[in-house]
Amino acid sequence: MQTLLSADQIQTRVRQMAREIQVDHPDGVHFVCVLKGAFMFLSDLARALEGEVTLDFMAVSSYGSSTKSSGQVQVLKDLGAAIEGRDVVIVEDIVDTGLTLTYLQDILRARSPRNLRTACLLSKPSRRKVDVKVEYIGFTIEDKFVIGYGLDYAERYRHLPYIGVVTS
Repeated sequence: MQTLLSADQIQTRVRQMAREIQVDHPDGVHFVCVLKGAFMFLSDLARALEGEVTLDFMAVSSYGSSTKSSGQVQVLKDLGAAIEGRDVVIVEDIVDTGLTLTYLQDILRARSPRNLRTACLLSKPSRRKVDVKVEYIGFTIEDKFVIGYGLDYAERYRHLPYIGVVTS
């Protein structure tokens, strides 16, 4: 495995993103974490923010038991509380095709938040199938299979404090 982003690089960028979010949401923010991959990013991002932060979680899948997206998104775990009238930031680990995130943005927008924005740790624009808006991007990367810092391969490697590229 080759290190793509070190733990220090990630932490520095997460703190910068927290400051960007703070500027846009001075009265506080409600994070909606997309499980499972974004949990480490959410934890560090929430701790880096000053002021009011509330959290909730969603789990969605477009893969089922396959390694390729089916294009059909299924909500596996929905929010525990209403988001109407709140400043909401979706916290996502990686945006590649944009299909799952677009679906998620649409269903959350229908719940009438005051603001809805998205923060992703990693963006792979070369894989986009739809034009999806992401206001806060940690790193733009090439189309490589990455693991660590919440990202997994067969539920392994999520615990790593850095992002690595699987090499064969």
